[in-house]
Amino acid sequence: MLNASFRLDPAFTVAPVSRRIFGSFVEHMGRCVYTGIYEPDHPTADADGFRQDVLALTREMGVSLVRYPGGNFVSGYRWEDGIGPREQRPVRRDLAWHSLETNEFGLDEFMRWAGKAGVEVMYALNLGTRGVQEALDVHEYLNQPDRTHLAELRRSNGVDKPYGVKLFCLGNELDGPWQTGHKTAREYGRLAVETARALRTAEPDLQLVAVGSSSSSMPTFATWESEVLEETYDAVDYISAHAYYEPLNGDVASFLASGVDMDHFIDSVVATADSVGARLKSKKKIMVSFDEWNVWRQSDFQSGVTAVDSSEWPIAPRVIEDQYDVTDAVVVGSLLISLLRHSDRVTAACQAQLVNVIAPIRSEAGGPAWRQTIFHPFAITSRLARGQVLRVEPQGPVQETERFGEVPVVDAVATHDPETGEVSVFLVNRHLSEPVTLAVPLAGFELGTFAVTEAWTLTDSDLSATNTAEEPDRVVPVANSGVTVADGVLRLELPPVSWSAIRLTAQ
Repeated sequence: MLNASFRLDPAFTVAPVSRRIFGSFVEHMGRCVYTGIYEPDHPTADADGFRQDVLALTREMGVSLVRYPGGNFVSGYRWEDGIGPREQRPVRRDLAWHSLETNEFGLDEFMRWAGKAGVEVMYALNLGTRGVQEALDVHEYLNQPDRTHLAELRRSNGVDKPYGVKLFCLGNELDGPWQTGHKTAREYGRLAVETARALRTAEPDLQLVAVGSSSSSMPTFATWESEVLEETYDAVDYISAHAYYEPLNGDVASFLASGVDMDHFIDSVVATADSVGARLKSKKKIMVSFDEWNVWRQSDFQSGVTAVDSSEWPIAPRVIEDQYDVTDAVVVGSLLISLLRHSDRVTAACQAQLVNVIAPIRSEAGGPAWRQTIFHPFAITSRLARGQVLRVEPQGPVQETERFGEVPVVDAVATHDPETGEVSVFLVNRHLSEPVTLAVPLAGFELGTFAVTEAWTLTDSDLSATNTAEEPDRVVPVANSGVTVADGVLRLELPPVSWSAIRLTAQ
């Protein structure tokens, strides 16, 4: 039996929990929109054509923020195609995912869906094939109250009051050669700063996200961030980060340590941003918007791209509908730990995507919707993480990994809500075969004042187990009855390859 420990103390805080880190992502890609969130003929569809089963799962998942409409899709998107009478909307080619976009679902439909889901909107602007004027136009349509041409157009389309979107992405992954409108860092930085200045002239208190590297493995990583921020530092609030993880060549141990890579990625982006700020003699801190992250078997997707018939332009095809297993869920739980740990600088994040496309929610046309394994760590973490993030330094065993070297077997983060006194602890055991006995002294808290209110563990003897339409609850978190608090120490056992969450309530 392996042993580990760490101390919890309310005096050692990182930052408040930002609700924006529990964001998701809806892109016009595959079946995320059509037969995902929108299916007018579905038995659960409401008057707007929104699947109420998917809406219910979105609310249960605790999603706070949704990035829309892309993703790679946005770099060729004409937002005005998706407003007004549906019968007059044009069908367009989507070069990003080689499919046809019918525009049956557009900006007003998404904003209505977001209102019903109770989520904030992060709107992504097309800076691939478009620029300053188009950004101003969509902002006017979204946020101008009345009297102007586009405000009155919105009102004539049935939306009297402005939507009040406050968070905008200045493009998407323009560092990538695959992106329509790919640019150098200097080219993008100049366009982004001019767009940002124009938007702030229209509405000064907007929050703007500059495009960062689409992966830390990009050859331009860090140089891109530095050059972009040299142009945009005073005009933006965030720099974005994107990362996807998968088990490469069967290396599960490294896959389970993906959080180590996310930690390093965030630290590198922050160091680069702060270096630019220092050179500019600015006291401003640029935040990180980790607005694409998830488990995605990209190698499988890329190997299948060559088999696509380039003469075909399907509508809402099945694209990267990964089926997630137990190990994937543990990794997603660990990535959420990394995001929370960096709450002083990561104040927005979006798991990509919400439905069907590398998603925690799956649905079938005319059929059911269900929770994938990765749904559960997200939903529980979103529900329990409240108040202040506490600094946690686990002490215990380490293991060697091929990709990341020596990594801690146990990773953890905690939150403390001073108003309610509640403490929540989130943990992973990365070891492939050994359980870990954990002792957590509650230093700084009054002894004997806590009771274990909730204790959940997600694991399984079959790490390849998944949830399907036929078995939607094959993998679920189970109550961990072995968690105790005695003499000021929280004690529990972490099974191998597991994610756990504990809520302690002050008595």
